[in-house]
Amino acid sequence: MIDPSLLRAVVWLDYRLAVLFTVFLPLALLLWAFVQKNESIQRLTTIYWKVASLLMITVYLMIGGFSISFLSALMARVLIPTSLWFWVDLNEEIREQPSSSLKFTFSAWRWAVTIYNLLGAALLIPFLPCAFSNSRFAAADCQVWLEPPLLYKAYLHADYTNGFLGFFGILGLIIYLLCLAWFVFVRLGKQGRQAMN
Repeated sequence: MIDPSLLRAVVWLDYRLAVLFTVFLPLALLLWAFVQKNESIQRLTTIYWKVASLLMITVYLMIGGFSISFLSALMARVLIPTSLWFWVDLNEEIREQPSSSLKFTFSAWRWAVTIYNLLGAALLIPFLPCAFSNSRFAAADCQVWLEPPLLYKAYLHADYTNGFLGFFGILGLIIYLLCLAWFVFVRLGKQGRQAMN
C-alpha cells in the first residue's frame, strides 16, 4: 500500500503533466503545423485529438463518480501512443521530411507523450479494482484520483451538479466507443494502416 500523501502527490503530478503533454503541447504543434502547412503532422495531430478526447471524457466520468472512469483512463493511456505510431504512411512521410524545428519538436513530443502514457498506464493498473467494486471505488486511494477532476469542475462548472456533468461523460463514452467500433470493424478493414484516403 502506497503512502497516501505520496499517492496524492503522484496523482496531482500526473494531472499536471497531462495538461502539459496532452493538451498544451499538441495544441501548439497543431497550430504550428497549420502555419507551416505540414499536412502529415497536421493529420497525425488531428488523429491524436480524436483519440485523446477519451481523456476529457474520463475527467467527466470521474466528476460524475463513475467507477468505469478507471477503465476509460487506462484505455486512453494505451490508445494515445498507439494512434501516434500506428499509421504507416504518416510515419513514413514525417521520417522523410527534411530536418526542421517543427519535425524535431513533434518527434520529441511524440516520444515524450508515448513514454508518459505508458508510465501512466503502469501507474493505473494497480487501481483497476476501483472500476469493478463499489466498496473499492469508495476507498481513499481510489478517491484520490477524483480530486483533480473535482477541482476542475469547481473552477469551470461550479453551477452544475456532478451527476449532470457525469451524464455528459457517459454520453461521450458511448459515442467514443461507437466511433472506435466503426474504425476497428469497418474502416481498418478497408484502409488498413493508411491514414490518407
